[in-house]
Amino acid sequence: MMELQDMLFSQGFGTRRVCCGLVQQGLVQVGPERTPCDNPGAVFDERELLFHVQGQSWRYYALAYLMLHKPAGFECSQKPAAYPSIYTLLPAPLRRRGGAAAAGVQAVGRLDQDSTGLLLLSDDGAFIHRLTSPRHHVAKVYQVRLKHALDERMISRLLQGVVLDDDPRPVRAAACQALAENQMQLTLTEGKYHQVKRMLAAVGNRVEGLHRSSIGRVDLPADLLPGQWRWLSAAEVAGLTQKMPAPAGC
Repeated sequence: MMELQDMLFSQGFGTRRVCCGLVQQGLVQVGPERTPCDNPGAVFDERELLFHVQGQSWRYYALAYLMLHKPAGFECSQKPAAYPSIYTLLPAPLRRRGGAAAAGVQAVGRLDQDSTGLLLLSDDGAFIHRLTSPRHHVAKVYQVRLKHALDERMISRLLQGVVLDDDPRPVRAAACQALAENQMQLTLTEGKYHQVKRMLAAVGNRVEGLHRSSIGRVDLPADLLPGQWRWLSAAEVAGLTQKMPAPAGC
């Protein structure tokens, strides 16, 4: 059970003082019936509670798990250098979850500003660590458009492993498939800086376009348009946190 003002604070609607004011001003309704409540100390069972703040519907989540279809021209940074931040695509409460001591939801790994596709975000540190740690072998699938034609030699080298300039240990693709002369599908289980671009450069090619279509057991839905986001379902979160078998050769 939780007081209404504390619930709003935990969900990112401002400081406790601001949340108290929202309730007292009659800007918060509770439940599917949109019952008005002007008592900040009113206690509710917060589990999956539906509430409405200034006309917008929200559901209480103790922890946030989201997917975003990242468009090109956005940086995966809270303090972008040259392009807008992906966080501007999210409602303000998601960026403020947890109060001033927290930083709201965080991207689970990154995509370059010119890359597109599936991006996961959460405020669950253990979830983020599990998906980004290479020892858990969480597969990320990319659709890659290349400058030069793909050949069997390049595919073989990617599967066998290439050496990047910051790590003497070969980095291998978990899977690699030609889709067309200048297109391929590449599956990785690590997340090094500019990894796809650097791996293709190491075999004599160049990435012209990069799109991430899946992470683990979660695929980017066809109806989630660039710039749109949604909550992950409980089944999707469970699928991402289940132990994944290590790909052959890794």
